Amino acid sequence: MTTAPLSWRSRISGDETLIGMWTALGDPYTTEICAGSGVDWLLLDLEHAPNDIRSTLRQLQAAAAYRVHVLVRPPTGDPVIIKQLLDIGATDLIVPMVEDADQARRLVEATRYPPEGIRGVGSALARASAWNRNTDYLTTASDTLSLTVQVESAAGLTALDDIAATEGVDAVYIGPADLAASLGHLGRPEHPSVVATIEEAIRAVRQAGKAAGVNAFNPTVADRYIAAGATFVTVGADVTILARGAEELAKRHRRRDPR
Repeated sequence: MTTAPLSWRSRISGDETLIGMWTALGDPYTTEICAGSGVDWLLLDLEHAPNDIRSTLRQLQAAAAYRVHVLVRPPTGDPVIIKQLLDIGATDLIVPMVEDADQARRLVEATRYPPEGIRGVGSALARASAWNRNTDYLTTASDTLSLTVQVESAAGLTALDDIAATEGVDAVYIGPADLAASLGHLGRPEHPSVVATIEEAIRAVRQAGKAAGVNAFNPTVADRYIAAGATFVTVGADVTILARGAEELAKRHRRRDPR
C-alpha cells in the first residue's frame, strides 16, 4: 500500500477521468475498505454525513496508506471549520453551495496564511505540518492544497464563469440534487433539462481552464457527463452500496422462503 504519487491538483490538470465515491458512513473501517477499492478518489463528507473533526481525522488516517485521494467536504464554507480540517491534514477541500465569485475568493483566503489569506497559524499543533517537523510548512502549505467549489443552485450557475475564473479555485463541482431542486425539479436530478444544464456547465468550466467535477450514480448519466468533459465523477457511495446490496440480498432469499 502506497500513497498517491501526485497531488490532486496535478491529477485534475491531466486528461484522465478520475472516478470517485462518497464515504458517508462516518467510520474509518468503511473508509479504509473504500480506499483500497481501486477508485481514484473519495469524497469524505461532513455536510450530510454524521462526521465531525475527530471522525474525519480518523478516516484521513485510515485512508493515508492507500493510493487514493481524499476530498473533504465541510458542512459550510466557515473559515474556522476550514482551518480545523486543514490542520488535521486535509489537503483537498470541496466546499458546498458557492453562488458568486466573492464567496469563492473568501474561500481561497480561508485556505491561505497571511498576508495572502486569513488562515490562523497553528502549525505547531497540527498534523498537517507533522507538528512542525515539516519546517517549511507555513511557506509551502498553499502549494500542497487544492480548493474545489461546489455550484448547485440557479444563482451559482448565473455566476459560473466568474466563479470558475477566481484565482485559487482549482475546480468546480456541480451538485445535481440541489441544482435540480433550485431549477424546479426537486428529487429529479436526472430530469432531461437538469442533465442538459449540467453538461453545459461542465463545458463552461473546462473552457475557463478549470477542472470540472459532478455527481452521477447512474452509469448512463455519468457517461454523458464524461463525454461533456467532466474531469472527476462521483459514481457511488458507501451508504447506497450497503443499502441496495442489503435490500437485494433480502429480496433474493425471501423468494426462496417456502413459508
